[in-house]
Amino acid sequence: MNKPTKAVIQQETTGCAIASAAAIAKIEYEKAKTIANQIGIYAADICIWSETQPIRTLLKQLDIQTTPSESHFTRWDDLPDCALLALKWHLEHGKPHWHWAVFVRDENHCYVLDSNKRLKANIRTDFGRMKPKWFIEVYPSEP
Repeated sequence: MNKPTKAVIQQETTGCAIASAAAIAKIEYEKAKTIANQIGIYAADICIWSETQPIRTLLKQLDIQTTPSESHFTRWDDLPDCALLALKWHLEHGKPHWHWAVFVRDENHCYVLDSNKRLKANIRTDFGRMKPKWFIEVYPSEP
């Protein structure tokens, strides 16, 4: 499996889904944004961080498969080798919102690729600080 190894920094305040898809596809943010926009997905659209269909559609366009449903987060050790995480889950006006990030497990360690440009390190291992609510298993393309 060709797992992502590098965080892609979001270029827009609400671009975490596009950046996460770019990290999984191993492409630059601008390329992922162009592809997303061509299929009607925009970072400023609230549904990109309050629904799962937009990121699933973008990943499918990038030839990346996901599980059809979300799984409740229980423990870091129970996560698959690659997953989209719903971090910072909260309700705004009764509608769920979250921040997308990418969990990766390789032969040697686990880490989270977080696109937030305000972070000092975008490859995170501070698992006690992150509180995922649920995840989507991702199957990155083979090289």
